[in-house]
Amino acid sequence: MTSIETAATTTVDPIWQAMRQDAERWLIEETALASWLQTAVLEQNSFQTALAFLLSSKLGASEISPLSLYQILYEPISQDLDIIASARADLSATYERDPACNSYLEPFIFYKGYQSIQAHRIAHWLWKQGRRTLAQYIQNRVSQTFQVDIHPAAKIGKGIMLDHATGVVIGETAILGDSVSLLHGVTLGGTGKDRGNRHPKIGSGTMIGAGAAVLGNITIGTCCRIGAGSVVVKDVPDNTSVAGIPATEIGESVCDQPSMSMDQTF
Repeated sequence: MTSIETAATTTVDPIWQAMRQDAERWLIEETALASWLQTAVLEQNSFQTALAFLLSSKLGASEISPLSLYQILYEPISQDLDIIASARADLSATYERDPACNSYLEPFIFYKGYQSIQAHRIAHWLWKQGRRTLAQYIQNRVSQTFQVDIHPAAKIGKGIMLDHATGVVIGETAILGDSVSLLHGVTLGGTGKDRGNRHPKIGSGTMIGAGAAVLGNITIGTCCRIGAGSVVVKDVPDNTSVAGIPATEIGESVCDQPSMSMDQTF
């Protein structure tokens, strides 16, 4: 048993407890899912093993079986406390910000945005360990399975929500701070074929609306709002709302942390 597993078994884990309670209720309400809920949640001994099982069952393929992939994914999950702390923060962020989300178990089991981010965290760990081919394999499987493409080298903070997630692209040198919310179709990309530091840096507390493109090695400040469908090609100061093609400043952010309020009216 790893040190993380030992800690999990000796301390109260309210998120994991809530997930198990919901799984027990769902099992009674929808018997068609009983076998899956038993295997994915109720037979797992911790949040960590459940996460590794879920991702391996989603991303396993003919190249690497779900069982073999479980062993690969569980290595960083069991060794890096930041991965699990971030996974919990992402789960809480989704539960708190998405009005369609009614429990912690919903995004864990059903939301591909949450699952994509957790797979990326593992791919990023592998990338930093020098296991870049395997990291790129996981990136490829996430792209094929979830239609979300995040380069393994991209640096992503905690408390992240990818709402709906389809079509999200995050480039190699992109950096996201903590408590950032992205909607579907967001691109954090480059402006051409130049190598080097070429992708956006997104400040903590920022919200980026559906279909927005943020392009180039530019800085989006903390607690900013970027309107849906906008194309941002220059720096945005802290606490600023921008929208349009190309995006222009339309005033201050309407709250201290737009990623939490999710106010998309401009």
